[in-house]
Amino acid sequence: MSSVLLIPLVGPMQSWGTRSRFQIRDTERAPSKSGVIGILCAALGRDRAEPLDDLVSLKMGVRVDREGDVHKDYQTAQDVATADDSKANMISDRYFLSDAVFLVGLEGNDFHLLEGAHKALSNPTWALSLGRKSYVPSAPLYLVDGLKEGTDLRSALLGYPLLTGKNVDHGRDVESTIRLILESQTPTRESRMDTPVSFSIDSREYHKRFITTEFLPLNNFKEEDGTCICLK
Repeated sequence: MSSVLLIPLVGPMQSWGTRSRFQIRDTERAPSKSGVIGILCAALGRDRAEPLDDLVSLKMGVRVDREGDVHKDYQTAQDVATADDSKANMISDRYFLSDAVFLVGLEGNDFHLLEGAHKALSNPTWALSLGRKSYVPSAPLYLVDGLKEGTDLRSALLGYPLLTGKNVDHGRDVESTIRLILESQTPTRESRMDTPVSFSIDSREYHKRFITTEFLPLNNFKEEDGTCICLK
């Protein structure tokens, strides 16, 4: 049976762009696969030119414990090269998520690969960030009990306690839901162009992947032994 590596992504600012072009830098409402693979590469000390096949083969899921709010960071860049070889100052609109909390899961059959990634997250080779280098996490991207052997992605994500707790004041009430996003091996109505083929500066490339989204009532998450887990 497959195994799952769980990674908490918690920070005041996160950005997971999949459609950024020129001065407009977007963010999805949940972590992108390219962003998560980038985190693992930094933790493992993999150079941009190294192959990604083993990490890309992992099936990804995200449990959204806190949705966060979308904001725009207004920036300017000086002396940007233009098509006519002149220099210009450019305005850049950069979107980000504020106060979002995610639990990411990566499922695969290669337990040693997941075990190595889990160990690397506890002592990363390079600094880890949440989509942009300046967006540092407010908690380690490592869970002592985050490596789950012999389970599937959905079970691992729903079986782990909420990172926010059930009754924390962040705008939810008893009617609210927890969003669960799972990568699909077959075509669905939802897709993301965020599967990295290469991170090389000269040949960056991304492929499409399909996902499914479900919404679980917060009432499904019950307090048990001081933690809040999904019991349905």
